[in-house]
Amino acid sequence: MATVSEVKDEPGQPPALTSLSLAEAAQETKSKEQTVTPFDVSGGFDEQGKPKAIDYDKLVDTFGSQRIDRPLLERFEKVTGHKPHRMLRRGLVFSHRDLNLILDKYEKGVPFYLYTGRGPSSDSMHVGHTIPFEFTKYLQDVFDVPLVIMLTDDEKFFHTPKLSLKDVYKFTVQNAMDIIAVGFDVKKTFIFADTEFVDGGFAAAFNNNVREMGKRTTINQIRGTFGFNDSNNIAEFNFPAMQSATAFATSFPFIFGHDAKKVAKVPCLIPCAIDQDPYFRQCRDNAPKMGFLKPAIIHAVFLPSLRGSESKMSASDADSSIFLSDTDNQIKKKIGKAFSGGQDTAEEHREKGGRTGIDVPFQYLTFFLEDDEELERIRAAYEKGEMQSGEMKMACTKELQAYVGGFRARRKAVTEEVRRKFMRPRQLIFKGMPSEKEQQEAWEKRVKLLEEELERLKMGDQSH
Repeated sequence: MATVSEVKDEPGQPPALTSLSLAEAAQETKSKEQTVTPFDVSGGFDEQGKPKAIDYDKLVDTFGSQRIDRPLLERFEKVTGHKPHRMLRRGLVFSHRDLNLILDKYEKGVPFYLYTGRGPSSDSMHVGHTIPFEFTKYLQDVFDVPLVIMLTDDEKFFHTPKLSLKDVYKFTVQNAMDIIAVGFDVKKTFIFADTEFVDGGFAAAFNNNVREMGKRTTINQIRGTFGFNDSNNIAEFNFPAMQSATAFATSFPFIFGHDAKKVAKVPCLIPCAIDQDPYFRQCRDNAPKMGFLKPAIIHAVFLPSLRGSESKMSASDADSSIFLSDTDNQIKKKIGKAFSGGQDTAEEHREKGGRTGIDVPFQYLTFFLEDDEELERIRAAYEKGEMQSGEMKMACTKELQAYVGGFRARRKAVTEEVRRKFMRPRQLIFKGMPSEKEQQEAWEKRVKLLEEELERLKMGDQSH
């Protein structure tokens, strides 16, 4: 059985993107550009071969997305009547594609839905994994819209030689329960695992959209977008079509209804980390050819590794991450060893002050501390040398212990029965949902189709 320490967080990446090849390249040429793909995240190396922090401004330019600026935040608050989430206020959710169009639709009363996901690569998620989900819950609460969460257990199986289907299913069950503990509303949330859903009786429309997307996606597009080569298996080439299908409301007639023409007009907003953008660039390119709207996307930065901002937390490296299963004492020890922006001595620190831009404990506070005024007080005190590195780590430890402690309490309430409720295909409750008449007609249509299928099977048995 694979364990957390054995399974890489994003395995199966093409050889040109592996950390080993990055290290070799750094030795030969010293400098190396940053790499941000669904399979590898690295800030690259400078001329001296020193690792660099991820440059998010450069990513915006490279990916062709748009910065979330002050006017857009002001419009968000005006349209929703809610203060922007701390991650929006602090630029941690920093980039978007067509968020302005989602606000236009919402302002006109047009319903939309949220879609996010998780590739289950370990039996316990870390705090970096919860960030997109916490932000997604905020969006669900603010907009009062349905949410679909896709657990891509098949992708992890395709990408990881060490993992069996049994392994990924075990991780899927545990990760689903972790996600539920974030606090999602079961009446508005559907969670599914690819390996269960696509072979079930509710996935016919979903599978048709996978086929339509696959037909319009070339091997060259996948090679160019993901860096795949002849060593990647054929399932990896096909998977982007699967991830794209969830971005179309017609994939879920049991949620949005069976009027395909009407449902095709339901927009989708995808909150995700920036490394998932390549999947949805492919999706947006092909959506109009399928008669669908392009999904809107909103990007978050990565929670840095405990070792520094050159890379993100990784489930494959226990010393780089704070897991949701960690005890208070484990959190204290890990934060105590985190990369610090303090000076070498207390005297020098008082003279020069701390460097919050590279201080991991302070960066974690920007993600998890809600109080803007307290965060600013800590920043100013640290940069002036009035707060020592030990005090910064204590403040961070306290915040993370409270965050993980709150999660642990909620996680205890998530039973197997609760998980099954979230993962059962069903009608969700939301503004703009299909009417009772539409639902009844859809149900009768489904029953009729099943009866006809059973009759065909009987006739086939009799003929033999």
